[in-house]
Amino acid sequence: GRSEVARTKAGIRNFPLAFNPFQKQAPWCMSATSMSLMSTLPKNVTWIRRDCPQMMSLHTIIRDKNCSRDDFVFYSNRIIRLLIEEALSKSLTYSEKAVDTLTGDTFAGMKWDGKICGVSIVRAGESMEAVLRDCCKCVRIGKILIQRNEASADKAPDTQYQYCKLPKDIASRTVFLLDPMLATGGSALRAIKQLVAEGVKPESIKFVNLISCPEGLNRIFQEYPQIQIFTSYVDPGLNESKYIIPGLGDFGDRYFGTDFA
Repeated sequence: GRSEVARTKAGIRNFPLAFNPFQKQAPWCMSATSMSLMSTLPKNVTWIRRDCPQMMSLHTIIRDKNCSRDDFVFYSNRIIRLLIEEALSKSLTYSEKAVDTLTGDTFAGMKWDGKICGVSIVRAGESMEAVLRDCCKCVRIGKILIQRNEASADKAPDTQYQYCKLPKDIASRTVFLLDPMLATGGSALRAIKQLVAEGVKPESIKFVNLISCPEGLNRIFQEYPQIQIFTSYVDPGLNESKYIIPGLGDFGDRYFGTDFA
């Protein structure tokens, strides 16, 4: 009854907010800037576990400039797993399915409907493929390579993509576009345009990334408002060199070890 609830509340009053089941939010783990960004995000952006200290601790590890490559890969994979699971749970359609259990009874459950595939933006996006395969047995994976012009002021992609290999029936699938960093949005937008040219409906594209920023998000939604984006953190913006701030550096270099001795 109410008296029992009151005693329970009193017993946990001195616990940290993260462990308090009667506390709906944990504002202590969000900066004022992040709270402000949350209120201005487009409705099609899912910022997963934004009030969760676990996610904050994972980001703290991988953003640390002194993080070893082993730790960077391990904890990045943990974030990627959380992202993929969230995207799967909110992107797929389900129907009822009953199965017989070993007890002789019936379990009324559900099953996935439709087909999916992953498309990674080479090279950093390839870091997310293994986790998608762990979650979805025998999932098909396509690849798009887009080379940025690092000498340009806005790091714009070259006029043409360099490589594209996609499943032949991709137009009939829900597509999980994989790239860990969304900065200016140039590469992601070029990849999306290529998918649309292959017959994929914009509403069937689910862009999954670790860190994004308002500039990249707004650029994508200006052209494709139907796309759904899943991210684990929205940073405040870009610096004059068009790098995400505070960011974490070049994700691909740190993940694949090309900036480590």
